[in-house]
Amino acid sequence: MNQAESGTTTDELSFSSLNLRDALLKNLSSLGYGTMTPIQSQSLPIMLEGHDIIAQATTGSGKTAAFGLSLLNRLNVENYAVQALVLCPTRELAEQVAQELRQLARLMPNVKVLNLSGGMPIKHQFDSLRHSAHIIVGTPGRVQKHLDKETLSLDKLKILVLDEADRMLDMGFFDAICDIIMVCPKQRQTLLFSATYPAEFEKLSSQFMKNPKRVVVEKSHDELDIEQIFYETNHQKNKFPLLKALLLHHKPISTLIFCNTKEQTTQLAGMLTKEGFSAIALNGDMEQMDRDAAIIRFKNQSCSILVATDVAARGLDIKELPAVINFELAFEHDVHIHRIGRTGRAGNQGLALSLTTPADGQRLRIIEDNLKRPITWGKASELNKATHAILIAEMVTLCINAGRKDKIRPGDILGGLTKDAKLAGNMIGKIDITPLYSYVAVHRNQADRAFDYFKNGKLKGRKFNVKKLK
Repeated sequence: MNQAESGTTTDELSFSSLNLRDALLKNLSSLGYGTMTPIQSQSLPIMLEGHDIIAQATTGSGKTAAFGLSLLNRLNVENYAVQALVLCPTRELAEQVAQELRQLARLMPNVKVLNLSGGMPIKHQFDSLRHSAHIIVGTPGRVQKHLDKETLSLDKLKILVLDEADRMLDMGFFDAICDIIMVCPKQRQTLLFSATYPAEFEKLSSQFMKNPKRVVVEKSHDELDIEQIFYETNHQKNKFPLLKALLLHHKPISTLIFCNTKEQTTQLAGMLTKEGFSAIALNGDMEQMDRDAAIIRFKNQSCSILVATDVAARGLDIKELPAVINFELAFEHDVHIHRIGRTGRAGNQGLALSLTTPADGQRLRIIEDNLKRPITWGKASELNKATHAILIAEMVTLCINAGRKDKIRPGDILGGLTKDAKLAGNMIGKIDITPLYSYVAVHRNQADRAFDYFKNGKLKGRKFNVKKLK
């Protein structure tokens, strides 16, 4: 395996320095893409030359645009066959990747990107596959099911992308990935992107990749614009009162809290809700619609606290996240870095708080060794107790049982609320359209008015059910 130059320092290079299609360059300019991120500048030239690659970079590094531009540059738009397959660990990440690919391809005519993920009705996917697609984005289990049913053909595949490959292995998808790769043409380009580098990658690369080049772009603790503070309690049962005190002291608009088990996310979210906080759990045991709703509510600020496991949180891409709290320390140091790296993005100062007990000594020593300086310890006695007012989420999410399958667009919902319901535009937040449902965030003061409009009125001339998400 060849090793590309590692590190985070790189000259600022513009996308125009690359041999990209004019339509891609023009679109990048219109989208405000300026200089490339380190992972883009180090990996794109390699991928555009047709080499296989193993690229290691954290969430938020710009890797989706990197492999997305590479596969779009090679696409034959006139050939309606699957030419690229992107495998992702979760449906949420697959949907996020599919949306970004569509945005990157918007000036290329008639590029069809299809999401084949679990948790979605397979019949709709059968119907979409009858008309084929240029790019498939999906989860290993669902893609494998379509291959088994012969509703998906990879005979014309040129590029295979394994995105968040480490998490796919953590979730037990190694055999499924191998089975899928065996169906792919041998003459293809394979691109593997990951936040960490587990031992199984050596087996994957030796079996299924051609002399892959490796790119490593990591950020150390010191390079992250994040304030890390650790708090120790003498017993696990004392963590919740400390968590509550931290939330009341800092009052972050949005907080992502990490737990190590699914059961703990549900329990902790319930305890926070009982105390009056706006909190919701996210874990793999939830129904897909409930997972979608949890992520949407957190992103559109109608829920201020999301309590999640590491696997469930994959695919979350929130540019402005004021705080991350480790209710339990991660078992692996790479995962700890991945967690805290979700705050402090886009030039914002981040805050990472970790709750520990004496049993965490070994994990703390590893964190401190990588910090190359003493850990910063906070004192619970110094937290502000002057006010106990809980910050209430500003928005409320309405869910309408109509989505892309019903030809609903964001403009239809926005137009109805502003023109017919007479809501001011600044009272309406993010609008998300999924295949079967539509979600709109409305300011808390106007939520009842918006709800009554959808309940009693019509959307695109039809009546649909609507409910408030709580």
